[in-house]
Amino acid sequence: MLRGKHILVGVTGGIAAYKVCYLVRDLRKTGADVKVIMTEAATRFVAPLTFSALSGHDVATDLWSVNQSSASDIATRHIDLATWADAFIVAPASANTIAKLTYGLSDNLLTIIALASRCPILLAPTMDADMYINPVTQQNIGRLQERGYVVIPPDEGDLASGLKGPGRLPEIQVIIETIEHTLDKSAQDLKGKRILVTAGPTFESIDPVRFLGNRSSGKMGFAIAKAAAQRGAEVTLVAGPVSLETPRSVRRIDVESAAQMHEAVHAHASKAHAVIMAAAVADYKPQAAAKNKIKKQGPAESLTLELASTPDILLSLGEKKKKGTVLVGFALETDNELLNAQEKLKKKNLDFIVLNSLKEKGAGFGTETNVVTIVPRRGKIEKLPLMSKFDVANEILNRLKNLL
Repeated sequence: MLRGKHILVGVTGGIAAYKVCYLVRDLRKTGADVKVIMTEAATRFVAPLTFSALSGHDVATDLWSVNQSSASDIATRHIDLATWADAFIVAPASANTIAKLTYGLSDNLLTIIALASRCPILLAPTMDADMYINPVTQQNIGRLQERGYVVIPPDEGDLASGLKGPGRLPEIQVIIETIEHTLDKSAQDLKGKRILVTAGPTFESIDPVRFLGNRSSGKMGFAIAKAAAQRGAEVTLVAGPVSLETPRSVRRIDVESAAQMHEAVHAHASKAHAVIMAAAVADYKPQAAAKNKIKKQGPAESLTLELASTPDILLSLGEKKKKGTVLVGFALETDNELLNAQEKLKKKNLDFIVLNSLKEKGAGFGTETNVVTIVPRRGKIEKLPLMSKFDVANEILNRLKNLL
């Protein structure tokens, strides 16, 4: 799978840097073309000449290196390497480099290339156990994962400090298999396609403090946006109020209410080759939101809210759907799941609908996994097994690709 692929290996400072020599060697055995960049700290552990001999290329260590043939080579080196790579693996990925990537710092060649890269970026966090389990490091890793970085969990065992715990560089074969799997999931088969995705809940104001909403985390829609971008699509993500990081290479539009989502979706739907409505849009809103906070008068007091329907975004998209545009909806049901999903599919003129059930273990709100049934307009109904939401996203995109 890696034969002919361009793999960029970024080496940061850490005792495990010597193991990356074996990674470069074994990547070349697969037929991959490998280039190496090193931070200044990494050169304290392994000489650049070693990686040069193993990779068959000069090793880049400094944006300002004088051994380039011209000033223009120096000026564009970070762009040249970023566009050359099919995948960029940072191993070992130190806590310092992970923190820099999280906050977009670019004070060395490796972090500059990471900011300029469009290819998948993989990280192999490798450090002392206490540094790895530190909440700051874990938060940084989590944020990078949400943006689309692939994180390879470290192995546990004896560490250079004499401690035992997580922080060891994973086995070389595990890293190579992860690169292969990542490239398989990021084939540029949606390049040139414009895909509009919605995600998250909508909030409908009762007063300046309270709202009607739902439990949607937005994780499924964000996973679809991330997967589509990795496969080369131009992705616009219309997100309700969620606390998720924007995936790499995705344009994000934040909204709050169903009316705002309706406006944003219709502003971009006409230019999209496909629309995937993964958002959990509120069906009702207060007839009129109070201008001031509604005060509680007494312990026995009741409050009646008069509700009005919100715009049916999916229905309006189905009514205006152009020939050649693919429209995908979601249905979260608690009873008569398949029947309700089929009725929604037909009523809203969808090409297929993704059915969720709250009865399925591992599915529903806030989880990292999902269990879905894909119900097409024509063809076989398919129930997928429990898998990560990112893998579910790719299954959805596989079927969407065949309709485009």
